[in-house]
Amino acid sequence: MKTAVVILNWNGRHMLERFLPSVTANTTGDAEVIIADNGSTDDSLAFLAEHYPALRVIALDKNYGFAGGYNKALAQVEADYFVLLNDDVEVPPHWVEPVIAQMEANPLTAICQPKLLMYDQRDTFEYAGGAGGFIDKYGYPFCRGRLFTTLEQDHGQYDDACEIFWASGAAMFVRADVWRQLGGLDADFFAHMEEIDFCWRAKNAGYRVEYCPASVVYHVGGGTLPKSNPRKTLLNFRNNLALLYKNLPDSRRRWVLAARIVLDYVAAFKFLAEGKPKEFSAVVEAHKEFRRWHPALREKRRQTSPGEVSCIHQGLLLVEYYLLRRTTYSKLKTSATSTTSATRTP
Repeated sequence: MKTAVVILNWNGRHMLERFLPSVTANTTGDAEVIIADNGSTDDSLAFLAEHYPALRVIALDKNYGFAGGYNKALAQVEADYFVLLNDDVEVPPHWVEPVIAQMEANPLTAICQPKLLMYDQRDTFEYAGGAGGFIDKYGYPFCRGRLFTTLEQDHGQYDDACEIFWASGAAMFVRADVWRQLGGLDADFFAHMEEIDFCWRAKNAGYRVEYCPASVVYHVGGGTLPKSNPRKTLLNFRNNLALLYKNLPDSRRRWVLAARIVLDYVAAFKFLAEGKPKEFSAVVEAHKEFRRWHPALREKRRQTSPGEVSCIHQGLLLVEYYLLRRTTYSKLKTSATSTTSATRTP
C-alpha cells in the first residue's frame, strides 16, 4: 500500500524549517512525503530546493486555499492513501502504520485521524482535532477532548479506537479512491470546515470516519489566521451554513437552518456588545454570502444524496456547555442521547 503524506504550504518557510525534519525522518516504508506549495511569495521553494532537494514539490501558481490547494495537488499524486498534514505538526516514529492498519481492517473506513495533542503542552488535546470530531444537531462542531475553548488533558480517557463524525484536516488519512469518488474537498469553502463537509459527504455515501489512538501527533495550530480574525469568523459562519445545507436530510434541513440563523445573529450581537464590530460585520457578511451561494449549493446537494448518518449529538451544545456546564465530552456522552445511527451502502 502506497501512502502519500502531503503538506500544503503557503508562506510557511519557518514552519517547514521547524517541523519538516520530524516528518521526513519518521515517515518510512511505502510512505512518501510531498510538499504542495500554494503559490508562496516567501522563500519556501528556495529553502526546499537547498535543504530537501530529493523531496517532491508540487508548485501551484497561486493560493487556492486549503481546499482548492489540496484538490489541485492530490490530482497529481498516485497513491492508495492520502495523508493531509498541516505544516505545523510534529510526528513521532511509526505514526503512519497504525492508522493504515486500522483502515485496512475495514474497507468501509474511508477517513481516519490520529490523536492530536498540543505541541507546547503535550499532555493536552489540541483544539483542531483532539481525539476525533463530532457535531451537534444544529451544526456546532466539537471534539473528544475539546468543547468550544475548553481543552482536556490526555489521561488515556479517549484511547479507544472508534467511529467519529469528522477527522481533522490537520492530520487526515483518506482512501485515495474515495477522495476521487467524492471529488475531494469543496474548493468553494476555501478554508475552514471543508474537512467536516468532506467527512459528512463520505458518511452520506455510506463510509465510516474513525479515530486511531495508536498514532499520536503534535500540532501547533492557528498558524495561518489568529483566532480573533474577522476573515476566519466569516469563513467559519458561512461554511457552517453551507455544510448544513448540503448534507442535512430533508426532514431536518429547513428547521435546523432556521434555528442556526437565529443563533448566529445572537452570536453577532454578542460580538457587538463585546466591542468587536468587525466580528459582527463578518457574521452579517457570512449570511449574505451564504444566500448568494444558494443556486450552487442546491446543485451540490443533489450530488450528495443526504440521509441520516451516525455520530450526530442530539443536544444543543451551546446550552449544555454554557448553561448546564457540561464542559467535557464525557459529560455530554453520559448526559444525553449522543448519536443518530443509520447504515448506508456506498
